[in-house]
Amino acid sequence: MTPQQVVLTAQTLLLDWGDGPLRLTHVQLRAACRCSQCEAARRQGRGQTPAQDIRITRVEPLGHYAVQLVFSDGHDRGIYPWSMLRQLAA
Repeated sequence: MTPQQVVLTAQTLLLDWGDGPLRLTHVQLRAACRCSQCEAARRQGRGQTPAQDIRITRVEPLGHYAVQLVFSDGHDRGIYPWSMLRQLAA
């Protein structure tokens, strides 16, 4: 389900499905990336903690089911389904 409101702030992504806003930090979202490169790095024990100054520079909608986030470190391969974001914020 697509949130009613999506707001990108300096340090958070605010999502609201009508039952109260949920906030996810840019650092938290970069660490949660599920792209193949990030997943492989985690499986190989090479997962990294993102820099604390990482920022989301763009939010690209992907239909009604997800967004693609582009980060200040150039990473742009992760797809973030709305259901995953809601669960991550809970």
